[in-house]
Amino acid sequence: MRITKCLIICLLCSGLVFGAQAQSFKEGTPGFKDILELKSPRSVSISPDGKYILYSVFQPNWEKNDYISQIWMILVRTGEIKQMTYADASSKEFAWSPDSRHFAFLSKRDKKTQLYLMSPTGGEARKISDLKTGINSYRWSPDSSKIAYLASDEKKEKEKDIEKKYGSFDIIDTGFNMTHLWLLDIESGKSEKIIEKEDLNISQFSWSPNGKKIAFSAEPDTRIISFSKSDIYIFELESKKVTPLVTQPGPDGQAVWSPDGTTILFTSSMGSETYFVNNELCTIPAEGGKITCLTKQFDENINLYKWNDRGIFFTAYQGMSRHLFRLDPQKGTVDQVTKGSDFILAGLSMDHQARQLAMVYSNSRNYPEIYITPLKKIKPRKLTNFSKQLAKWKMATKEKISWKSTDGVEITGVLIKPADFDPNKKYPLFVIIHGGPTGISLPQKFDRYNRYYPIEQWAAKGAVFLEPNYRGSAGFGAEFRKLNYRNLGVGDYWDVISGVDHLIAQGFVDKEKVASMGWSQGGYISAYITTFSKRFKAVSVGAGISDWITYYYRTDITPFTVHYLGATPWKDPEIYKKTSPMTYINKAQTPTLIQHGEFDRRVPTTNAYKLYRGLQDRGIPSKLIIYKGFGHGITKPKENLAVLTHNWQWFNEYIYGEKPEEEVMGEKKTKTKDK
Repeated sequence: MRITKCLIICLLCSGLVFGAQAQSFKEGTPGFKDILELKSPRSVSISPDGKYILYSVFQPNWEKNDYISQIWMILVRTGEIKQMTYADASSKEFAWSPDSRHFAFLSKRDKKTQLYLMSPTGGEARKISDLKTGINSYRWSPDSSKIAYLASDEKKEKEKDIEKKYGSFDIIDTGFNMTHLWLLDIESGKSEKIIEKEDLNISQFSWSPNGKKIAFSAEPDTRIISFSKSDIYIFELESKKVTPLVTQPGPDGQAVWSPDGTTILFTSSMGSETYFVNNELCTIPAEGGKITCLTKQFDENINLYKWNDRGIFFTAYQGMSRHLFRLDPQKGTVDQVTKGSDFILAGLSMDHQARQLAMVYSNSRNYPEIYITPLKKIKPRKLTNFSKQLAKWKMATKEKISWKSTDGVEITGVLIKPADFDPNKKYPLFVIIHGGPTGISLPQKFDRYNRYYPIEQWAAKGAVFLEPNYRGSAGFGAEFRKLNYRNLGVGDYWDVISGVDHLIAQGFVDKEKVASMGWSQGGYISAYITTFSKRFKAVSVGAGISDWITYYYRTDITPFTVHYLGATPWKDPEIYKKTSPMTYINKAQTPTLIQHGEFDRRVPTTNAYKLYRGLQDRGIPSKLIIYKGFGHGITKPKENLAVLTHNWQWFNEYIYGEKPEEEVMGEKKTKTKDK
């Protein structure tokens, strides 16, 4: 077999044109850049007085090779929309002052991320912080006079002296630059550090209603794995006293105050070692005492929003929808606020009296938009028109499907069809596998994987897609999420291949043209498919795991492996072998593209090189592409264009038979293979 050479490229050249972008697509089909340039609303915030709604718009700046987020505002009464920020750097994480007179936001306009202040009536944004390390997050005080914020510490003088003498080096698991809490007075502009404890890395906080105390969650150090040791504390501003409140095993966080200031609400695993499954909403008196869990009967992971006079509000997946829920803290009952089996809530905000709800939502038919509705009776009124960007395109359609897996478990997923789908035709099938494993694929009008995989272009070319919500996915309860415990790869493959067989049985899939692709956990399952299965004609492995032992030693989230495999490699090497793609490398025969970020700490690049070397030694057509300067995700527009292009070229060759003729910096001209 022909062996392709390893291609390791850096695509940072300004104005670089790719062959795939210049490709002649069917009329009504968007190009790759068209997809990447789509504007969409991200976060949303209604002013406490209900008069204004802020939201962010995210789009690429090709010259700077960056995605820039700008803040826009809607006047609720008139529906008038105006842009509030225009800087070359992103403006993000905006928040209204409680009196609605100003909003703050973060922006990296001056080397480091700083706080800016702006009036809804207009005028220039005013920088109100000047911290050398930049600001991580912030919260307004209840009286609007102050802002508390989190910032990482500077290097100590001793550390600077050592670096000056010996150069740069790290002693692993030591020398943490902790994140501490600061207080900024708006009128004077004075900032001071108010909580600094060497053994507390503060990750989240909230003000008490009277502004005299702050509840915060903190870990012992800055390692990502230390989130599992997060505890909750109370800080008194006048006395500067820090009191531990919740110190049980497992993660406890997202602390918020009850409206009367007597109780702390927080999310918790309640000491469980399987905290990847479901969390709970719990309360504890602010002065300390017994913990009470309120959501034991709610079978899904919870994202806490706020506690106000109308109840406790949170969001959660329910199947392939995401909804808003209200918990009555006295009765312990949970009501679903938003309704429908095709409803995907992406952002929400309530006014001070919880009368109005502003939100971003979408579904299989509608592009994400900003809506407003009375909270008492949900009746969304659309305020934006981002969907007009799609008006000239013939977009693929999305629908929910379900099937029985190999072991009888019911699996759901998203089926994507061309706009002109004909059930009497045979189509290539592209399987796109989400990450996680506690991620989820949703039937959204615009697919989040369009930044990695050219879905719309392949659909127009004549292809169908399956996005399976394999065991372990969010939205289907704790027991489903635990089904791939000590069964990673194996059970996941059952769910994927049974979905493929289900679609083949419908009569519209060409069983000789089936492909798989995915990023992160989706990349791992695709790597498992590459080495384990003979059913697929081509595979793309994005930032995927190839060997769990290698992964365990190098990842920054080591506990993840033990949670899912149940042991360390030296205690149970067999489970690591059973679930590792490299165990089956001698059976591999599928042409495989491997894509990986150069500095990926979540799934270190060793996994990519190991899989590539195994495939190359076996003589399997394979290509490894390392995207320079990136971690676990590819987050710049030019490199997103590269990822799209490389996938387009790879699958066009091995699924459609379009053999590359020449290649220069990722640009290829193609011709059909001789038959």
